[in-house]
Amino acid sequence: MKSISYIDIIGYLAAFGTTVSFLPQAIKTIQTKNTSGISLYMYALFTAGTFFWLMYGVLSHSLPVAVANVITFIFASIILVYKIRYK
Repeated sequence: MKSISYIDIIGYLAAFGTTVSFLPQAIKTIQTKNTSGISLYMYALFTAGTFFWLMYGVLSHSLPVAVANVITFIFASIILVYKIRYK
């Protein structure tokens, strides 16, 4: 079994921080369905970028990158759908 290195710990802390910081806005948007302050183009690009970071994490076997981006991708996709649906 591979031990966790300090580099992995830094990766997990970065993943936790960026993912958790995104959650309040995602939860608020999901609850209110209000996307008036969100740019469709920005969120489409953000969601695509998150998807590519997820693929990078998977292909490079970087668990912190993959885990953080799968969570963020799910919420970003939901918000993007809401932005399109409740325009």
